[in-house]
Amino acid sequence: METFSSIECFVRSAEVGSFAEAARRLSLTPAAVGKSVAKLEARLGVRLFQRSTRSLTLTEAGQLFLGEVSASLHTIQNAVANLASAEGRPAGTLKVSMGTVFGRLYIVPLLGEFLRRFPAINPDWHFDNRQVDLIGQGFDAAIGGGFELPQGVVARKLTPAHRVLVASRDYLAQREAIREPDDLSDCDGILIRSPQTGRVRSWQLTSRRQEHSPLNLKARMTMSDSEAACATAVQGLGIALVSMPFAVGYLNAGTLQRVLPDWYVDDGNISIYYAEHKLLPGKTRAFVDFIIEQFAEQQLAQRFSAV
Repeated sequence: METFSSIECFVRSAEVGSFAEAARRLSLTPAAVGKSVAKLEARLGVRLFQRSTRSLTLTEAGQLFLGEVSASLHTIQNAVANLASAEGRPAGTLKVSMGTVFGRLYIVPLLGEFLRRFPAINPDWHFDNRQVDLIGQGFDAAIGGGFELPQGVVARKLTPAHRVLVASRDYLAQREAIREPDDLSDCDGILIRSPQTGRVRSWQLTSRRQEHSPLNLKARMTMSDSEAACATAVQGLGIALVSMPFAVGYLNAGTLQRVLPDWYVDDGNISIYYAEHKLLPGKTRAFVDFIIEQFAEQQLAQRFSAV
């Protein structure tokens, strides 16, 4: 049991690059984690970490050992957690990351039904538009789009991530008819900054006939959030390029309408992400299956498609 604890301290320290952070996540002291790893090194007869006052890096032997034991450790921990669940039902704290507005609009309304089915699960939900380190930060799952897929993480598609051009009727009534992408060049653009880079991306429009054209929309203003861009466009201040999940409510209400409705931006997919394990924790499996089921029942993929 002592060796198992030492291996857990080693794996956590390697994942986060710090004895102090590993100790915080394991509810131990940094000294206890460091001592446990030192005992493991003595038992193995090799140095697993190169230590300095500012950094903790794996040695070649440490990298090899991490590759051998990491997956097995997670499998054992998940098996223990599943057996320890309340009367065999999924239980425990469920740490999930999701986009701020997307989560509030489409995930939070599902919480009541989820907890009715799985009352022993305690949600710990984080709302952030930036990509999180799923494994390093200890998340069970994340929901979002446009993320790079790190090693050891899998994604299940929920819906296409299409962006569309929208504007108010008043704004469009004051301008010449917009029939082709080139007609956008003199329009006031409400553009979105990337939460990761802070820059406005260069987008390519795709037509229903799979034609392509660069988006040449003059930047009148920039926002960091599609919901804010929609609320700005409602005021007749320009044409916004926004994600369909945020636009659909305004389009259904008639406060915004699509500009160039045969054209859209294909930004990949909105997916649910989780760590790849042979034995997934019951709470994570329950959440993933529930979200996929609810998106299918509500036909959100069809609602969010711009085609």
